[in-house]
Amino acid sequence: MFEHYFQCPYCWETISMLLDPSVTKQTYVEDCEVCCNPIQISPQFEEAELIGFEAINIEQ
Repeated sequence: MFEHYFQCPYCWETISMLLDPSVTKQTYVEDCEVCCNPIQISPQFEEAELIGFEAINIEQ
């Protein structure tokens, strides 16, 4: 597990999240620790190294 910092797509605050590199491609929803809105998180790993990361606003 390692900590990754990114901007919330709602409030634009920098937040951090623990990511698990043992699963190469994953998608899940986490709430922002600042504004509590749901964010779709999609990290992608190759050989335990983060090669892609997306944090998407999922409210319409």
